[in-house]
Amino acid sequence: MRNNLLLFFLGLFLIVVSCDSKRVYDEYKSVPNEWNKDSIITFKINPPDSIKPYNLFVDLRNTNEYKYSNIFLIVEMVFPHGRTIKDTLEYRMTDPSGKFLGTGLMDVKENKLWYKENVVFKEAGEYTVNIQHAMRENGKVNGVVSLEGITDVGFRVENVEKNLKE
Repeated sequence: MRNNLLLFFLGLFLIVVSCDSKRVYDEYKSVPNEWNKDSIITFKINPPDSIKPYNLFVDLRNTNEYKYSNIFLIVEMVFPHGRTIKDTLEYRMTDPSGKFLGTGLMDVKENKLWYKENVVFKEAGEYTVNIQHAMRENGKVNGVVSLEGITDVGFRVENVEKNLKE
């Protein structure tokens, strides 16, 4: 009986984990105790298709040590033949009351942040995505050197969901 129960929960776990049919690429990289403003987190992506559109996301995990209501990121995509796109992005991290957004029941919140939608990777080869923070405090010229409270930075590529009415 006990073995059957264990097998049932193991099978249920595998089904839940493998049901993410939208996921094409999903990787996280840990940030040491503090995220230095000069520290660039890099992801290498080989898209499987040069015709299909994809949605791109930046994923962040933060703890209660994160003391800001938003975050500024510089996200750079380097194409296989050298062309580069660089964006400065701002994301909300809390609601107006100061409660952290994202999912998670404990001290770590996971945020799935839109980067680009309906992207077609027309060039064959490896794409590089570089992410760094660009936080500044109000009234100060210099940026925040060491950002506390971000534990992991991720990048995700998803298949675009088709509208069922089409």
